[in-house]
Amino acid sequence: MSVPILKQGDTLIASIVSALTDDDLVKFRDDLAQRIGTVRARGVVIDVTALDVLDSFATRTLRNIALTARLRGAETVIVGIQPEVAFSLVQLGLTLEGVSTALDLEEGLALLARKRLERQ
Repeated sequence: MSVPILKQGDTLIASIVSALTDDDLVKFRDDLAQRIGTVRARGVVIDVTALDVLDSFATRTLRNIALTARLRGAETVIVGIQPEVAFSLVQLGLTLEGVSTALDLEEGLALLARKRLERQ
């Protein structure tokens, strides 16, 4: 299953609407890295609201996506982590260290806007 990647201004928004296989996650990573360069995105929001589970591979991949995006010139915010998912990540010792998170899409877009202002 592919993840839709929408463009809003200089921000890409990707909503993961169902659990992805490891292969799907790798394809998403590659597609997003390519799109960042193609559209010269400065921000990326990854919405995981629909996910009730994030395993270790998915968590590492999301972190790697954010780090890759930063190297390509775009800041990433992951939004919509459900409370149960957050509890599980903490219990498993998994982190999204170095990756910004926000409660929802609106807050994620606002966070990206604040980061842009700080860089100016």
